[in-house]
Amino acid sequence: MNALELLAYSPVMPVIVIQDTESAVDLARALVTGGIRSLEITLRSPAALDAIRAIRDQVPDALVGVGTVRTPGQLDAALQAGACFGVSPGLTPALARAAQAAGIPFLPGVATASEAMQAADWGFTVQKLFPAEAVGGAALLKAWHGPLPDLRFCPTGGIHAGNAAGYLALPNVGCVGGSWLTPAQAVAERDWDAITQLARQACALAR
Repeated sequence: MNALELLAYSPVMPVIVIQDTESAVDLARALVTGGIRSLEITLRSPAALDAIRAIRDQVPDALVGVGTVRTPGQLDAALQAGACFGVSPGLTPALARAAQAAGIPFLPGVATASEAMQAADWGFTVQKLFPAEAVGGAALLKAWHGPLPDLRFCPTGGIHAGNAAGYLALPNVGCVGGSWLTPAQAVAERDWDAITQLARQACALAR
């Protein structure tokens, strides 16, 4: 699997913060039941690596990856836990080398044309625009398509059910990232049916 194929797995890649490892498997199953298969588990909680490992072992239809990767050490730990892809808020030379060596799909975060060009020079032509809404959103991506036609993006940051379709209609967007599929209250209440319904709605967004 390459990065372009990763973007094609689901129109929305949920950005997930796992606070309770015990709920990770049920949450993943709820999303997969709704048609969302690529899951980004962010390194924003102590439970993240255990959650990646549990989902890998118990939810075979999920493609579980790691997000908020900032260092080569974090990437290595996530790979050991079973992550199939990586996502970062930015890109450093050391992280670029580690991602290249890992041989998995890796989406580096970019916020400017220069950052996008640098990431492409390092071999990353599929990127994460972050924070999307704060740096120009759909209008920025539309403007970039002319001078950077070979790049594809997964915009993340400020994207929700109300604006996701506008992003997905752009020719240089393969999927969007967002946290609205896993609302904190629904997760806390173990309302997996609600999360499955949100996943189904996300899959129905116009491509």
